[in-house]
Amino acid sequence: MRSIAIFGAVGALVAAVALPAYAASSTPVDATATLQQIAAEDSQSLVVASAATASPLDRSTYSATTQEEIDKKKAAAAAAAAAAAASRAAAASAASSSGGSINVGSYALVSPGSGEVRYPLPRGSYTEGRTTSGGHDGADMLAPAGTPIYAAAAGVVRVSSESYYGYGVAVVIDHVIGGQAVSTTYAHMTNGTRQVQAGQTVAAGQLIGAVGSTGRSTANHLHFEVHVNGSILEPYSWLAANAG
Repeated sequence: MRSIAIFGAVGALVAAVALPAYAASSTPVDATATLQQIAAEDSQSLVVASAATASPLDRSTYSATTQEEIDKKKAAAAAAAAAAAASRAAAASAASSSGGSINVGSYALVSPGSGEVRYPLPRGSYTEGRTTSGGHDGADMLAPAGTPIYAAAAGVVRVSSESYYGYGVAVVIDHVIGGQAVSTTYAHMTNGTRQVQAGQTVAAGQLIGAVGSTGRSTANHLHFEVHVNGSILEPYSWLAANAG
């Protein structure tokens, strides 16, 4: 009995010493604490400042925000396209009524009578024949064979040939008139009358040949063409606007 009492006392002593230590190592959990508050010290966390604001959305070139606004913008774009098409159609109609030439705006490139643009045939030496229409890209200036032909403006001869396709004996001259690229064609000349060669620089009013009926021609006349920036103009109107 004495031994049992001794072992009992020792056990009680060990329990009394161990329990406070265990209790001290445990931290009571507050009933109102959240899981984040009791997380381990090395856990990851996200802190958002109270003054933080959302970045505005950049719409770039888009200004419509509702379906109604988008529909309005589409309708406006369609109307603008229709107006542009109508304008082109009106220009084409005006060109057609003026002889089928391509309207490039104003025929006037320089002041009429300045001498920069001249008539290719002497005034009064010809009558106005067929003009630009139905695939005929120039004006037929009816005149007797041998009538002198002059360069309508200063420039550089691009073509000088005794047989230039259906043009027969012909000369083509490139010019810069009023800041625009212009070319003039002189066709159906009399054989052997060409006075200029390709690459030659000529002055306005310089003699370049004589009226004839070579190539696809049935009568003596000068077939005269005017191209401005690649577009065909009606020659009589162009001469009136620039040569005076």
